Amino acid sequence: MFQMSFTKSILCFCVSIILFSNCEDTHSKKNKQSTERNKDTIRIKETKKINEEVSSKVKADIEEKIYNEEPFKLSNKNLREFMSAYGKENPETLVNIKTTYGDIHIKLYKETPIHRANFIYLVKQKYFDETFFYRVAKGFVIQGGNSDRQQTANKRFEIGEYTIPQEPVKGLKHVRGAVALSKQWVDNPSNRSTPYEFFIVIAKKGAAHLDGEHTIFGKVVKGMNVADKISNVPVDGSEWPKENIFITAEVIQ
Repeated sequence: MFQMSFTKSILCFCVSIILFSNCEDTHSKKNKQSTERNKDTIRIKETKKINEEVSSKVKADIEEKIYNEEPFKLSNKNLREFMSAYGKENPETLVNIKTTYGDIHIKLYKETPIHRANFIYLVKQKYFDETFFYRVAKGFVIQGGNSDRQQTANKRFEIGEYTIPQEPVKGLKHVRGAVALSKQWVDNPSNRSTPYEFFIVIAKKGAAHLDGEHTIFGKVVKGMNVADKISNVPVDGSEWPKENIFITAEVIQ
């Protein structure tokens, strides 16, 4: 009787130990899983924080680069690539030069793509709106695209310092109404054009002696009577009109 009670007690003790062990294992597993989840949550938060910090730093670096970056300017190095792309996006060929004497419509030639694109670019940049017809050579040409105002110098500085390679087109001559860009006459063996100043031939017989010297990139299709009026204004000894002849320019089509 005593022996059976003792045996029963031993069995109950063993069962209790097993149950306690199982409960402890289950509790440990739950604690371990909870700890792992907490660790994962912490890792996710830390990773998110790092990513946000990196993103902020990258953004700050980009903004600083943009802020410190020099503004785009045209130069002889980037001119051809820029004007080729610009010409495709801006195919217009008709420009109106407005003056106090009336309007002069200039048709631009597609055969001189860099000169055409350059002229359209300057019109859209409002460059000519700061300038005059500043030279009147009686019976020869009128020349525009410059002035003695500081605004013109500032605008040229913003756009850039460059010249344009010659684009000769067979058959184009300096006839009356021809439009060409001026050029530097010293140290310019390839006859590169200055980008800002253009002239219109007024001479009834044209100016054949200029053929091959300048790139003809357009012609007057309306308003030669206005050009003639300008060619008759009083000038000083340097062919500068005594009264400023202001220009504004706009693209028609």
